[in-house]
Amino acid sequence: MIIGIFADSHDHLDNIRRAVQIFNDAGCELVVFAGDLVSSFAVPPLRQLNCKVIGCFGDNEGNKPGVTAGMRIIGTIGEPPFGFKTNDGRMVLVTHMDRSLRGIEGEFDVAIFAHTHKPSITHDEFGRLFINPGETSGWSYGRPSVALLDTSTMVAKIVWLNQSADGAEPRVASQVQQQP
Repeated sequence: MIIGIFADSHDHLDNIRRAVQIFNDAGCELVVFAGDLVSSFAVPPLRQLNCKVIGCFGDNEGNKPGVTAGMRIIGTIGEPPFGFKTNDGRMVLVTHMDRSLRGIEGEFDVAIFAHTHKPSITHDEFGRLFINPGETSGWSYGRPSVALLDTSTMVAKIVWLNQSADGAEPRVASQVQQQP
């Protein structure tokens, strides 16, 4: 199963659209959002996804009722941390801030978090995968990114929004399908 992962989009609609295109190009069967969408007007570009979204709120959500209502059309969003099981049996935890993972009980394969705006992929001493997709917005560091996870191989990678899903060619604005 291919999962697209993004966070910290902070209302950057063009980069949300780029992320959607990358996820669709990669054939994602699910997209996980790790917080800070911010406004309800950031939800409509996600309707172009070819799969459902599971997301959590971050610490900068400006309109939780509006985001919640909009997300009902394309998936679900809730308060972090929470977990879910993928179709192929992987247990995934989702939160915005990694500190909410400290001392968490139970078994899991993958923990997805955000907040720092810095992408990272690491393993802990138990072999569990920790993924921070970085900032979709690019507002803080100017390097907007998302992540892709293949749950069958447990391989994750960071994808910069100016590249295609395979990382081979730069993605330019004219190649991005814009929402009408």
